[in-house]
Amino acid sequence: MNPAEWLARTAIRTPDAPALMRGEEVVASYASFARCAAAIGGALRGRGVAKGDRVAIFMSNRTEYLEAFYGTWFAGAAVVPINGKLHVKEAAWIIQNAGAKLVLTSDDIGAGLAATLGSGAPEIISTDSSKFSALRDAGPLPEPYEMERDDLAWLFYTSGTTGKPKGVMMSAGNLAAMTLSYFVDADPVEARDAILYAAPMSHGAGIYNFMHVIKGARHVVPPSGGFDPAEILALAHKLENVSMFAAPTMVRRLVDTAKESSQTGKGLKTIIYAGGPMYLADIIEAVEVMGPRFVQIYGQGECPMAITALSRHDVADRAHPRWRERLASVGIAQSVVQVRIGDENGQELPRGDTGEILVKGAPVMLGYWENPKATAKTIRDGWLWTGDMGRMDEDGYVTLQDRSKDMIISGGSNIYPREVEEVLLTHPSVREVAVVGKPDPEWGEVVVAFIAPIAGTALDAPALDALCLDRIARFKRPKEYFELETLPKNNYGKVLKTDLRARLRNPQD
Repeated sequence: MNPAEWLARTAIRTPDAPALMRGEEVVASYASFARCAAAIGGALRGRGVAKGDRVAIFMSNRTEYLEAFYGTWFAGAAVVPINGKLHVKEAAWIIQNAGAKLVLTSDDIGAGLAATLGSGAPEIISTDSSKFSALRDAGPLPEPYEMERDDLAWLFYTSGTTGKPKGVMMSAGNLAAMTLSYFVDADPVEARDAILYAAPMSHGAGIYNFMHVIKGARHVVPPSGGFDPAEILALAHKLENVSMFAAPTMVRRLVDTAKESSQTGKGLKTIIYAGGPMYLADIIEAVEVMGPRFVQIYGQGECPMAITALSRHDVADRAHPRWRERLASVGIAQSVVQVRIGDENGQELPRGDTGEILVKGAPVMLGYWENPKATAKTIRDGWLWTGDMGRMDEDGYVTLQDRSKDMIISGGSNIYPREVEEVLLTHPSVREVAVVGKPDPEWGEVVVAFIAPIAGTALDAPALDALCLDRIARFKRPKEYFELETLPKNNYGKVLKTDLRARLRNPQD
C-alpha cells in the first residue's frame, strides 16, 4: 500500500495532534500536514509526475523534508532521497541516473545544482522559494494514488565497490515490512512520543518517520538541523518521550556531553544505534550514564534496519552469564526475515563458524536500479548477500566479524575507497593510491590514503585535498596521506590493503 495512506488515516483519526515541529514550535498538525502533502501531490501530478516516476529530494534536515516525502507518495511516485552531505556533482549524478522527473532542494545545499545538471535538467524547486509555497497551496488530491506491494516507493543510492553509487529499489511492500517489524523487534511507539531527526533524513533517521506517522506521534527537527548533543539533551528534557536514530559516534558524543553536564538523558525514550561498529566499552558506559534507553538495529540499504535487532533488555542486561558477548553482537533476526551464516556457496554454516551474513524476507530490496548484473550478484535464490562477515551463536545472536567489502564507516556514513581512489588518481603526481580506514575512537574510522607518487614528484597533500573537495563530499576526503615508494601487492598485482592496515596499527611503520 501507499505510505501516504498512513498519513491520511492518522489525519482523520487525530487531526489536531501536533505533527511537525521545529524544536519546541509546532508548525503543523496532522490535518495540516496531510493537507499539505495532498496539495503537493496534486501539484506534482499537474506537472506530469505519475506513478513510477521519481522525485529527487536533496535538502538539509527540515520539516519540509517530510512534506516532500508524503507529497511525492500522494502522487503515486517514488522518492529519491539524496544525502545532503554530498557534493552537488555527486547529487547531480544520482538525479541523472535515477531519471528524476523533478527535484526538490533547499537553498543552503542546492546552490549550483541547476548549473551542474545543465540543459535538459528536470525542474528544480527549492523549499525556500515561492514555487514551493505554490505547491503547498495547490488543490489537494482527495486521496493518495494507489500503490501495489511491488511498486517502487523509495530509490536509495548507496555507493558500490566500483565507486559508482547503486540505486536500491525499495517497494511499498518492503517499507511496510520494515515498518511493522520495528514495532515488534525494536520499540513500541505511542501517540505521545516524538521522533527527533538529528542525523540525515535521507538515511537511517528518515525511515523512522513511518512508525511515528502511523501512531500519530510528533516529528521534531532541531533548530540546528543537525546533531548537537547539548541541544538534543535540552530538547528531550522539554519535549519528553523522544526517540532518535544515532550512529555510534553520535552516541559517544551524547554520553560525553551528558557526563560533563551531570545529566542522564531525561526525556529520551529510545536511542536506536546503528550504522557502524559500536565499541563494547562505549555502550557499557552509555547504559551506566543514561540508563536503559538503547536499542541496536543492524541493516543496510538493501534491507534497511531490518536484519537483526538487539533489544533494550539485552543492551541493559548485566545478569546473563554471556551478557558481554550478547552486547557485542548485533542481536537476533528480526521477525520478518530469515538470517543465516553462509559459506562461499551460500550453504548454512554450523553455529559459531564465521561466514557471510545472508538475509531473506519481505524487507529485502527489489534489486538495484537498472543494474541487473549487480542485482544477480547480490540476491541469489532469494537470499541477500550482505557482504558482511559474521557468526551466529547457539541462541541466534549474530556478531559481525569483518566486512568482505572494503567499505569505511566514519561517523555512521559509508565511504567506499574506490570512489576516493579514482579522484586521487586524476592528480598528475599520483602513480598509485590505496585508501583504507584507520581506527579512530571518535569516528569509528577515518579515511587515510597511501600514495606512491610518480618518479621525480612528491606528495602534495594540500593539492590532493583541493582535488577531493572539488569532486566529492568533504567527509570522504582523506584525513592523512602516507607516501610510499610503491604499494604492497600480491603475486597477481593486487594491492594488499591488509598490509596497509597492519602498518596503521604499528606506529613505527
